[in-house]
Amino acid sequence: MITKNLISRLRPALVRPTTSIRHASAHFTYVPEVAREEYGPTSKRNLFQSINNAMDVALGSDRTAVIFGEDVAFGGVFRATVNLQEKYGKDRVFNTPLCEQGIVGFGIGVAVAGSTAIAEVQFADYIYPAFDQLVNEAAKYRYRSGNQFNCGALTVRTPYGAVGHGALYHSQSPEAYFAHTAGLKVVIPRGPIQAKGLLLSCIRDKNPCIFFEPKILYR
Repeated sequence: MITKNLISRLRPALVRPTTSIRHASAHFTYVPEVAREEYGPTSKRNLFQSINNAMDVALGSDRTAVIFGEDVAFGGVFRATVNLQEKYGKDRVFNTPLCEQGIVGFGIGVAVAGSTAIAEVQFADYIYPAFDQLVNEAAKYRYRSGNQFNCGALTVRTPYGAVGHGALYHSQSPEAYFAHTAGLKVVIPRGPIQAKGLLLSCIRDKNPCIFFEPKILYR
């Protein structure tokens, strides 16, 4: 039997959280790193600008490099590839169908053929259809061929993590699934300085890499 006394004790737990409480659940304090003097001249950039600049450098220094994914031609939903198609052309920065398995499978083929593949999965939450391509194909390509072939020139970029309003399909952090897979490198930058260097390292690495971008830090 529910009494008035029981209701009064339960009421605090039944009250809907205020906006400030809901936002506080996704809040953290980010302390940006200061560039070291030995880095030489630097410019001020946020995370997405550093990622854009890294891809600009990659396309400019490697004529075989291509960028592809959903909506990358106009810059993508987070504008990480903005202006790259205008600078390098539609044959090097281009959109794909909305098919993550196809994006990664195509990237494996591009890398095996000798080009540098920079694929974008628009949100990490949607990387699961490409799980088999990443885990059973990309990760094992060198091993299964006795090192005769490889797709090490493949880098898969994808925004990941929660921002406080992304709901179930725009808030996931699936990096642990791939971190347990031999043959894949999983990379997550903590800020703009690391983002540029790590993304370029992934692109130039001779192993397939998944580059998870914490979208809460983009701006």
